[in-house]
Amino acid sequence: MKLWVIALCLLAACAGAHAETKVWQPAAGHTQVPLWPGTPPDARPMPGPEYTATGKKLIGGKPITGVYNVSQPTMTVYAPTAKNTGTAVVVFPGGGFQGLAMDLEGTDVCDWLTTRGITCVLLKYRVPSIPYVWQCDCRPHNRELSVPSLQDAQRTMRLVRSHAAQWHIDPHRVGVLGFSAGGYLVAEISTNFARPLYAPVDAADTESARPDFAMPIYPGHLATDDDKFNANVPVSRETPPTFLVQAEDDYVDGVNQSLAYYVALKNAKVPAEMHLYAHGGHAFGLRPTSDPITRWPALAETWMVTIGMIPAAGR
Repeated sequence: MKLWVIALCLLAACAGAHAETKVWQPAAGHTQVPLWPGTPPDARPMPGPEYTATGKKLIGGKPITGVYNVSQPTMTVYAPTAKNTGTAVVVFPGGGFQGLAMDLEGTDVCDWLTTRGITCVLLKYRVPSIPYVWQCDCRPHNRELSVPSLQDAQRTMRLVRSHAAQWHIDPHRVGVLGFSAGGYLVAEISTNFARPLYAPVDAADTESARPDFAMPIYPGHLATDDDKFNANVPVSRETPPTFLVQAEDDYVDGVNQSLAYYVALKNAKVPAEMHLYAHGGHAFGLRPTSDPITRWPALAETWMVTIGMIPAAGR
C-alpha cells in the first residue's frame, strides 16, 4: 500500500460516519463567491453531487468535516476581526486531491488569521482531480501538476488583487497557505504562477497570480520515493519567501517532502524558513494538542513580521 493512501484516512472516516448530499456552506455572515463566470476551464465529470461528511475522529477535541465532488470552485472571504493589516492569505485545505478538509485546514485557519488582522480567503478548489483519479481510485503519477486546482488557485490570486481596494488589501501583500495536498498547491502556485493554464475570462486575469509569500504545511508530492525533487515545481529566484513546517514522524507524506523543497529554495537563493518537529504526524492543522508542533502558528506570525507582511503584535 502506498503511503498516500493513509493521507485519505481522515476524509474516508468522514465519509463513513455522517454524509450529507449538500454543497458546503460557510458560517452565517459569509458568502461563497464563484471563481469562474461560467463553466470552469477543462471541466471534467464528477463521481456525483457535492457533499459534506463529518467524521467521528477528533483532532484537538473536534471532528473533521470533509467536502467532496467540488465541480464549482468558490472562494469565501473572511474579513479581519482585529485591526486590518492590509495583508491577505489564500488558504488551500488538503485532502489528497480527493476531498477537502474544510474546517481543520480551512475555517480553523481563517479563525486564526483574522484575529491577527489578516484577510483570509478560503479556496474551495475542484476535487477529485489529478493526480488523484477517481475512476480507478489511484494516482498514476503522484507528482503530476494538479492542473484544475492550480487553475483555481491562479484565478483566486488574480481575483483577490482585482478586489484589493474593495477589500482593503495591499495587492503586494497577498500570500498563500496550504496543508498536505494543499501544501503542494502552495508550491505549484509559487513556481507556476505565470504559466498559462486557461484563457483569460475578464479584467481580473490581467493581475499577477504570484504569491508574495508562501506557507506549505506538511506538504506532499514534492519528492520522489528516492528523494529526488519534483521537476513539475520549477523553483526559481522568483519563488516567494517560504515558511515550512513538518513532523519527522509524518509517515503519510514524509519529512523529506519539506527537506527537498527547502534545498531547492536554498539553491535558488529564495529566503526560506523551515521548522521540523520530532512528533506530530500528519494532518494536525493548528488545533492545540500535547504536541509542540501545534504551536507553529506563533512561529508563522513571527516570520510574517520579519518579512514585512504584518506588523509586530501591539503595533
